[in-house]
Amino acid sequence: MTRVLDSVDQRTKLVGKNRLELLLFKINATQLFAINVFKVKEVVKLPHLNVMPGSHPHISGIANIRGVSIPVIDLRKAIGFSHFATDEHANLIITEYNRTVQGFLVGKVEHIINMTWGDILPPPKTVGKNTYLTAITRIEHEGANKLVSIIDVEKVLAEIIDYDVRLSDGVLDESLLAEMVGRKLLIVDDSSTARRQVSDTLSPLGIEVIEASDGLQALKMLQNWRDQGINVASELLLMITDAEMPEMDGYKLSHEIRSDNKLSDLYIVLNTSLSGDFNNAMAEKVGCNKFISKFQPDVLVDTVQERLREILVDK
Repeated sequence: MTRVLDSVDQRTKLVGKNRLELLLFKINATQLFAINVFKVKEVVKLPHLNVMPGSHPHISGIANIRGVSIPVIDLRKAIGFSHFATDEHANLIITEYNRTVQGFLVGKVEHIINMTWGDILPPPKTVGKNTYLTAITRIEHEGANKLVSIIDVEKVLAEIIDYDVRLSDGVLDESLLAEMVGRKLLIVDDSSTARRQVSDTLSPLGIEVIEASDGLQALKMLQNWRDQGINVASELLLMITDAEMPEMDGYKLSHEIRSDNKLSDLYIVLNTSLSGDFNNAMAEKVGCNKFISKFQPDVLVDTVQERLREILVDK
C-alpha cells in the first residue's frame, strides 16, 4: 500500500491548477469515502494498538509506527456509524493536520484518483449543518457510477481535541481594540468547523466575520461588491482562505483576485491545515500576502493586528 503513496511529493504540481488527488477508502461494505492525498503521510495495515484508559471514545488506541506513538481514531465511529469491526481489510491512514499526526482506522483502501476542484461539490444543504462531509463527487468505480463522500477531518478532530480560542497573555494589543470594532473580514473555508474557529476567535474583538464555504462563492461575492462600486480592499481588513475547497481552491481564488485590477489590492492570508515550505512557496506564487497554518488563535490575532497597523500607518 505504501507504493500507492510513493509519488505524493511529485503531486504538488497539481496544486495551483485547481486540481487535487483523493485517496479512496471504505469504512463499510458499500460506501466510498475520501481525503486529500496531500494530508496523507502513509497507509499501513492496522498494527497492534495499545489501549489508553480514559481516552476519548473515538480513540481506538495508540499505534507505534517506527518508534513514533500515533493516536488512532476509529473513523467509522467518529462520523456516526457503529463501532468499526476490524478484519483483514482494516488499514491505518496516517495523516498530518494542523501540525499534528494521527491515524484513521478505516476498512479497505482503494486507490488514488485525480480530480479537478470543479468536479467537487458541496454536500446538499438537506444533509444539515452537523454533517461530517466537506464535499461530494461522483466517479466510475467497479463498473458503476459511485458517490464519494469527502470527510471533514477538521470537524472530526475538533470533537476529539478541545480547541481553545483563548489568547495567550500579551498577544492582544489593547491599543488596537477600538480600531478593530466594525472592521470586516472574509473567511473562506469549506469546513464549518474551521470557519467557526476563526469567528469564535475574532468576533469577540468586534470584528465582523463574513463567511464563504468555497472559493467560487467567495469570488462571486467579491465581484458583486466590485460591480456595486465598492472598494473591496477598503471594505475588508483582509481575506483568509483555505487552500483546498470545492469548485475553486484557495490558490485559484487568490490568482483570480490578483488578476482583477479592481480586486487586486485585497490583503490575502492563506490559512490551511497543510504546513511547511511548500505552502509558503505556493502562497507567494499566487500572490498571497501571508501564510499561516491552522488552528493558532495567537497567530491569527497577530496577523489581524499586523494588517491593521499597516492600514493605520498608511492613513
